[in-house]
Amino acid sequence: MTETMAAPVRRDAPPSMIERMTLILDAFNGPSARLTLEDVARRTGLPRSTAHRILDQLVRQRWLAHHSFGYGLGQRALGLGGQDGGHGKIREAAAPYLHELQVTTGLVAHLAVLDGAEVFYLDKLGGRLAASVPSRVGGRAPAHSTALGKAMLAWLEPEQVDALLGTGITRLTSRTIGELGTLHQELHRVRQRRGLAFERGESFPGIACVAAAIRGAEGPVAGISLVGDIHTPLENVAPLVVTAARETAQVLFPGSAAAGRGGRTRRTHADRPVPEHTWSAATMNRLLAVDGRGDWM
Repeated sequence: MTETMAAPVRRDAPPSMIERMTLILDAFNGPSARLTLEDVARRTGLPRSTAHRILDQLVRQRWLAHHSFGYGLGQRALGLGGQDGGHGKIREAAAPYLHELQVTTGLVAHLAVLDGAEVFYLDKLGGRLAASVPSRVGGRAPAHSTALGKAMLAWLEPEQVDALLGTGITRLTSRTIGELGTLHQELHRVRQRRGLAFERGESFPGIACVAAAIRGAEGPVAGISLVGDIHTPLENVAPLVVTAARETAQVLFPGSAAAGRGGRTRRTHADRPVPEHTWSAATMNRLLAVDGRGDWM
């Protein structure tokens, strides 16, 4: 009588489903928050068919979201549970314009919303500088220290800004605005520049940014930015950011006069109609004045 032999355990057995899902989610912790199926398969080492099957399951469970240009972190991964406050709609509307900005300029493109005194990053498309830009999807930053935050704060009433920020705004670097009065002066300059906000080294040394708000009938709903190093001539790409913000607003609010001009229907001191024509270099020079430190003021 022969003894039944147990089947040997395969040492190269594939990981469990949970391990595979974790492996895929971990792939989105890198510089880029948007990955294609091929990117995921390459980063995880999983077969393409296996990666595709798990990605579909993660999308259905809202851990990931599938956009026109790849996969990104979803509502659950961003800590939003089943309620995203309309963020999914904003991300979907902005996706093609963020992609175009990043491909055209090679810079890092951001999408964020204003959440109290902070900006909350909804999306980040990386270029060569992505690893050196200390932002992440689902992360936050003080609004007063970022171009994104200033672009959105500029279209709120001064009393709203004061209520959001309170009396204590902190400096992150030696260049961060540290007083409310100075911040209000800067927000006035943003409005004079047709909504363009800049910052150089205010959040992190060596990082510069240009941003514009996505505006609806009731005010700013989000902001789009391009980020480079401190020497990047952001004035050259600033019109592209404004165009991306305006076109995203038109997708979100089709047929709205406010979205078409980037403004609000309820007129206040902050409203400034934005012409549709492309800005020339001469126009940009008039919009951007440079102070003695080389900052945009």
